[in-house]
Amino acid sequence: MPSPRSLLDRVHGVVERARTVTDHPVLTHVARIGLIAYGAMHFLIGYLAVRMAWRLGDERADADQTGALQTVADGAGGRVLLWVIGLGMLALALWQAGEVLLWWRGLLDRAHRLRTAVVCTKCLAKAVVYAVLGVTALLFAVGLEYEADERLADLTDEALEIPGGAALVFVVAAGVVAVGLYTLVRGFTGGFMRDIDLPAAPDRWEPLIETIGRVGYVAKGIAFGLVGVLLWRAAASADVSTATGLDGAMTAIAGVSAGPWLLTAVAAGFAAFGVYALARARYPDRDPST
Repeated sequence: MPSPRSLLDRVHGVVERARTVTDHPVLTHVARIGLIAYGAMHFLIGYLAVRMAWRLGDERADADQTGALQTVADGAGGRVLLWVIGLGMLALALWQAGEVLLWWRGLLDRAHRLRTAVVCTKCLAKAVVYAVLGVTALLFAVGLEYEADERLADLTDEALEIPGGAALVFVVAAGVVAVGLYTLVRGFTGGFMRDIDLPAAPDRWEPLIETIGRVGYVAKGIAFGLVGVLLWRAAASADVSTATGLDGAMTAIAGVSAGPWLLTAVAAGFAAFGVYALARARYPDRDPST
Protein backbone atom coordinates (compact mmCIF):
# COMPACT_ATOMS: atom_id res chain seq x y z
CA MET A 1 0.00 0.00 0.00
CA PRO A 2 1.58 3.32 -1.02
CA SER A 3 2.41 5.81 1.71
CA PRO A 4 0.50 9.14 1.94
CA ARG A 5 3.65 10.91 0.76
CA SER A 6 3.98 8.64 -2.25
CA LEU A 7 0.30 9.09 -3.09
CA LEU A 8 0.64 12.87 -2.85
CA ASP A 9 3.64 12.78 -5.19
CA ARG A 10 1.61 10.79 -7.71
CA VAL A 11 -1.26 13.28 -7.52
CA HIS A 12 1.21 16.12 -7.97
CA GLY A 13 2.62 14.39 -11.06
CA VAL A 14 -0.85 14.01 -12.57
CA VAL A 15 -1.63 17.64 -11.84
CA GLU A 16 1.59 18.82 -13.43
CA ARG A 17 0.83 16.85 -16.60
CA ALA A 18 -2.67 18.31 -16.69
CA ARG A 19 -1.20 21.76 -16.14
CA THR A 20 1.01 21.23 -19.18
CA VAL A 21 -2.12 20.59 -21.26
CA THR A 22 -3.92 23.70 -20.03
CA ASP A 23 -0.80 25.78 -20.69
CA HIS A 24 -0.40 24.50 -24.26
CA PRO A 25 -0.03 27.36 -26.77
CA VAL A 26 -2.80 25.95 -28.97
CA LEU A 27 -5.29 26.02 -26.08
CA THR A 28 -4.14 29.53 -25.17
CA HIS A 29 -4.78 30.78 -28.70
CA VAL A 30 -8.22 29.15 -28.87
CA ALA A 31 -9.02 30.61 -25.44
CA ARG A 32 -8.20 34.03 -26.87
CA ILE A 33 -10.86 33.40 -29.51
CA GLY A 34 -13.22 32.72 -26.61
CA LEU A 35 -12.30 36.04 -25.02
CA ILE A 36 -12.92 37.82 -28.32
CA ALA A 37 -16.32 36.10 -28.55
CA TYR A 38 -17.02 37.10 -24.93
CA GLY A 39 -16.29 40.72 -25.79
CA ALA A 40 -18.42 40.57 -28.94
CA MET A 41 -21.35 39.21 -26.92
CA HIS A 42 -21.17 42.24 -24.65
CA PHE A 43 -21.15 44.53 -27.69
CA LEU A 44 -24.30 42.80 -28.92
CA ILE A 45 -25.99 43.01 -25.51
CA GLY A 46 -25.25 46.75 -25.49
CA TYR A 47 -26.66 47.07 -29.01
CA LEU A 48 -29.83 45.17 -28.08
CA ALA A 49 -30.22 47.27 -24.92
CA VAL A 50 -30.06 50.48 -26.99
CA ARG A 51 -32.73 49.09 -29.33
CA MET A 52 -34.85 48.32 -26.28
CA ALA A 53 -34.27 51.76 -24.77
CA TRP A 54 -35.40 53.63 -27.85
CA ARG A 55 -37.82 51.00 -29.19
CA LEU A 56 -35.99 50.62 -32.47
CA GLY A 57 -37.45 48.08 -34.89
CA ASP A 58 -40.72 46.15 -34.88
CA GLU A 59 -39.26 43.12 -33.12
CA ARG A 60 -36.54 42.91 -30.55
CA ALA A 61 -34.31 40.17 -29.24
CA ASP A 62 -33.76 39.84 -25.50
CA ALA A 63 -30.98 42.10 -24.25
CA ASP A 64 -29.00 39.25 -22.73
CA GLN A 65 -26.62 36.45 -23.71
CA THR A 66 -29.22 34.37 -25.52
CA GLY A 67 -30.47 37.44 -27.38
CA ALA A 68 -26.90 38.11 -28.50
CA LEU A 69 -26.50 34.52 -29.69
CA GLN A 70 -29.82 34.68 -31.52
CA THR A 71 -28.61 37.83 -33.29
CA VAL A 72 -25.49 35.95 -34.39
CA ALA A 73 -27.58 32.97 -35.54
CA ASP A 74 -29.77 35.21 -37.69
CA GLY A 75 -26.81 36.79 -39.46
CA ALA A 76 -24.86 35.58 -42.48
CA GLY A 77 -22.74 32.56 -41.57
CA GLY A 78 -24.36 32.58 -38.13
CA ARG A 79 -24.20 28.84 -37.56
CA VAL A 80 -20.49 28.71 -38.30
CA LEU A 81 -19.84 31.68 -36.02
CA LEU A 82 -21.81 30.00 -33.26
CA TRP A 83 -19.60 26.92 -33.51
CA VAL A 84 -16.51 29.13 -33.30
CA ILE A 85 -17.96 31.01 -30.31
CA GLY A 86 -19.01 27.81 -28.54
CA LEU A 87 -15.71 26.00 -28.97
CA GLY A 88 -13.76 29.15 -28.15
CA MET A 89 -15.73 29.66 -24.94
CA LEU A 90 -15.24 26.02 -23.89
CA ALA A 91 -11.50 26.34 -24.52
CA LEU A 92 -11.54 29.53 -22.46
CA ALA A 93 -13.31 27.68 -19.64
CA LEU A 94 -10.68 24.91 -19.67
CA TRP A 95 -7.85 27.45 -19.81
CA GLN A 96 -9.30 29.40 -16.87
CA ALA A 97 -9.95 26.26 -14.81
CA GLY A 98 -6.34 25.25 -15.40
CA GLU A 99 -5.22 27.95 -12.96
CA VAL A 100 -6.58 25.82 -10.13
CA LEU A 101 -3.89 23.27 -11.00
CA LEU A 102 -1.26 25.83 -10.01
CA TRP A 103 -2.86 26.67 -6.69
CA TRP A 104 -4.21 23.33 -5.43
CA ARG A 105 -1.22 22.52 -3.19
CA GLY A 106 -2.07 25.59 -1.12
CA LEU A 107 -5.21 23.77 0.04
CA LEU A 108 -2.92 21.37 1.91
CA ASP A 109 -1.24 24.23 3.78
CA ARG A 110 -3.31 25.39 6.74
CA ALA A 111 -1.72 28.85 6.73
CA HIS A 112 -2.72 29.50 3.10
CA ARG A 113 -5.81 27.33 2.80
CA LEU A 114 -8.41 30.10 2.98
CA ARG A 115 -6.69 32.39 0.47
CA THR A 116 -6.09 29.46 -1.86
CA ALA A 117 -9.73 28.40 -1.63
CA VAL A 118 -10.85 31.93 -2.54
CA VAL A 119 -8.51 32.05 -5.55
CA CYS A 120 -9.61 28.59 -6.76
CA THR A 121 -13.27 29.53 -6.31
CA LYS A 122 -12.79 32.63 -8.46
CA CYS A 123 -11.09 30.62 -11.19
CA LEU A 124 -13.76 27.91 -11.18
CA ALA A 125 -16.60 30.45 -11.11
CA LYS A 126 -15.21 32.15 -14.20
CA ALA A 127 -14.71 28.78 -15.87
CA VAL A 128 -18.33 27.80 -15.18
CA VAL A 129 -19.63 31.06 -16.69
CA TYR A 130 -17.53 30.56 -19.82
CA ALA A 131 -18.56 26.90 -20.11
CA VAL A 132 -22.27 27.72 -19.80
CA LEU A 133 -21.96 30.36 -22.52
CA GLY A 134 -20.02 27.92 -24.69
CA VAL A 135 -22.61 25.16 -24.33
CA THR A 136 -25.41 27.66 -24.99
CA ALA A 137 -23.70 28.81 -28.19
CA LEU A 138 -23.36 25.20 -29.36
CA LEU A 139 -27.04 24.58 -28.62
CA PHE A 140 -27.90 27.55 -30.82
CA ALA A 141 -25.49 26.23 -33.47
CA VAL A 142 -27.46 22.96 -33.76
CA GLY A 143 -30.80 24.77 -33.73
CA LEU A 144 -31.83 24.14 -30.10
CA GLU A 145 -32.73 27.70 -29.14
CA TYR A 146 -34.21 28.95 -25.89
CA GLU A 147 -34.66 32.20 -24.04
CA ALA A 148 -32.78 32.57 -20.77
CA ASP A 149 -35.38 34.80 -19.12
CA GLU A 150 -38.20 32.32 -19.78
CA ARG A 151 -36.08 29.41 -18.55
CA LEU A 152 -35.23 31.31 -15.36
CA ALA A 153 -38.91 32.00 -14.73
CA ASP A 154 -39.72 28.30 -15.27
CA LEU A 155 -36.99 27.18 -12.88
CA THR A 156 -38.13 29.70 -10.28
CA ASP A 157 -41.72 28.51 -10.60
CA GLU A 158 -40.65 24.88 -10.20
CA ALA A 159 -38.52 25.75 -7.17
CA LEU A 160 -41.36 27.63 -5.44
CA GLU A 161 -43.59 24.57 -5.74
CA ILE A 162 -41.34 22.31 -3.67
CA PRO A 163 -41.03 22.43 0.15
CA GLY A 164 -38.41 24.98 1.10
CA GLY A 165 -38.26 26.18 -2.48
CA ALA A 166 -38.81 29.83 -1.54
CA ALA A 167 -35.80 29.70 0.78
CA LEU A 168 -33.73 28.24 -2.04
CA VAL A 169 -34.75 31.05 -4.39
CA PHE A 170 -33.91 33.60 -1.66
CA VAL A 171 -30.44 32.05 -1.35
CA VAL A 172 -29.90 32.15 -5.11
CA ALA A 173 -31.14 35.74 -5.25
CA ALA A 174 -28.77 36.73 -2.46
CA GLY A 175 -25.95 35.04 -4.35
CA VAL A 176 -26.75 36.96 -7.54
CA VAL A 177 -26.86 40.24 -5.60
CA ALA A 178 -23.51 39.33 -4.05
CA VAL A 179 -22.06 38.72 -7.52
CA GLY A 180 -23.39 42.11 -8.61
CA LEU A 181 -21.82 43.81 -5.59
CA TYR A 182 -18.55 41.96 -6.13
CA THR A 183 -18.54 43.10 -9.77
CA LEU A 184 -19.15 46.68 -8.63
CA VAL A 185 -16.29 46.46 -6.15
CA ARG A 186 -13.97 45.17 -8.87
CA GLY A 187 -15.02 48.08 -11.03
CA PHE A 188 -14.43 50.71 -8.34
CA THR A 189 -11.12 49.24 -7.13
CA GLY A 190 -9.71 48.26 -10.51
CA GLY A 191 -9.17 44.68 -9.32
CA PHE A 192 -10.06 43.41 -12.79
CA MET A 193 -6.66 44.61 -14.02
CA ARG A 194 -5.20 41.48 -12.45
CA ASP A 195 -6.63 39.61 -15.42
CA ILE A 196 -4.46 41.66 -17.79
CA ASP A 197 -0.82 40.74 -18.37
CA LEU A 198 0.37 44.24 -17.49
CA PRO A 199 4.09 43.67 -18.24
CA ALA A 200 3.11 42.70 -21.81
CA ALA A 201 0.74 45.64 -22.31
CA PRO A 202 2.19 48.99 -23.43
CA ASP A 203 2.28 51.48 -20.56
CA ARG A 204 0.37 54.08 -22.56
CA TRP A 205 -2.62 51.73 -22.91
CA GLU A 206 -2.95 50.78 -19.23
CA PRO A 207 -4.90 53.91 -18.12
CA LEU A 208 -7.31 53.55 -21.04
CA ILE A 209 -7.87 49.83 -20.41
CA GLU A 210 -8.46 50.53 -16.72
CA THR A 211 -10.94 53.35 -17.39
CA ILE A 212 -12.91 51.31 -19.90
CA GLY A 213 -12.84 48.31 -17.61
CA ARG A 214 -14.16 50.33 -14.67
CA VAL A 215 -17.11 51.56 -16.72
CA GLY A 216 -17.85 48.04 -17.92
CA TYR A 217 -17.65 46.39 -14.53
CA VAL A 218 -19.82 49.03 -12.87
CA ALA A 219 -22.50 48.63 -15.56
CA LYS A 220 -22.45 44.85 -15.22
CA GLY A 221 -22.55 45.09 -11.44
CA ILE A 222 -25.65 47.28 -11.55
CA ALA A 223 -27.40 45.00 -14.04
CA PHE A 224 -26.65 41.75 -12.21
CA GLY A 225 -27.48 43.28 -8.84
CA LEU A 226 -30.88 44.22 -10.25
CA VAL A 227 -31.34 40.64 -11.53
CA GLY A 228 -30.88 39.43 -7.95
CA VAL A 229 -33.34 42.00 -6.61
CA LEU A 230 -35.98 40.93 -9.14
CA LEU A 231 -35.40 37.28 -8.25
CA TRP A 232 -35.77 38.15 -4.55
CA ARG A 233 -39.07 39.88 -5.32
CA ALA A 234 -40.24 36.78 -7.17
CA ALA A 235 -39.56 34.64 -4.10
CA ALA A 236 -41.20 37.11 -1.73
CA SER A 237 -44.35 37.57 -3.81
CA ALA A 238 -44.51 34.13 -5.48
CA ASP A 239 -44.81 36.05 -8.75
CA VAL A 240 -42.34 34.41 -11.13
CA SER A 241 -42.95 37.05 -13.80
CA THR A 242 -40.31 39.23 -12.15
CA ALA A 243 -37.67 36.47 -12.39
CA THR A 244 -36.59 37.33 -15.90
CA GLY A 245 -32.81 37.48 -15.78
CA LEU A 246 -30.66 40.10 -17.46
CA ASP A 247 -33.28 40.99 -20.06
CA GLY A 248 -35.77 41.60 -17.24
CA ALA A 249 -33.27 43.87 -15.50
CA MET A 250 -32.81 45.85 -18.71
CA THR A 251 -36.58 46.10 -19.10
CA ALA A 252 -36.91 47.33 -15.50
CA ILE A 253 -34.33 50.05 -16.11
CA ALA A 254 -36.12 51.11 -19.30
CA GLY A 255 -39.40 51.38 -17.39
CA VAL A 256 -38.37 54.09 -14.92
CA SER A 257 -38.43 57.82 -15.58
CA ALA A 258 -35.46 58.74 -17.78
CA GLY A 259 -35.29 55.01 -18.51
CA PRO A 260 -34.07 55.31 -22.11
CA TRP A 261 -31.12 57.43 -21.04
CA LEU A 262 -30.29 55.20 -18.07
CA LEU A 263 -30.50 52.07 -20.19
CA THR A 264 -28.35 53.71 -22.86
CA ALA A 265 -25.73 54.39 -20.20
CA VAL A 266 -25.85 50.74 -19.08
CA ALA A 267 -25.61 49.65 -22.72
CA ALA A 268 -22.53 51.83 -23.14
CA GLY A 269 -21.10 50.13 -20.06
CA PHE A 270 -21.63 46.68 -21.57
CA ALA A 271 -19.95 47.86 -24.78
CA ALA A 272 -17.06 49.19 -22.67
CA PHE A 273 -16.75 45.77 -21.03
CA GLY A 274 -16.58 44.30 -24.52
CA VAL A 275 -13.59 46.54 -25.29
CA TYR A 276 -11.96 45.45 -22.02
CA ALA A 277 -12.52 41.78 -22.95
CA LEU A 278 -10.77 42.41 -26.27
CA ALA A 279 -7.84 43.97 -24.40
CA ARG A 280 -7.74 40.92 -22.17
CA ALA A 281 -7.71 38.71 -25.27
CA ARG A 282 -4.63 40.62 -26.45
CA TYR A 283 -2.88 40.51 -23.06
CA PRO A 284 -4.46 37.61 -21.14
CA ASP A 285 -3.62 36.67 -17.56
CA ARG A 286 -5.88 34.14 -15.89
CA ASP A 287 -4.43 34.49 -12.38
CA PRO A 288 -6.86 36.61 -10.29
CA SER A 289 -4.63 36.90 -7.24
CA THR A 290 -1.47 38.63 -8.36
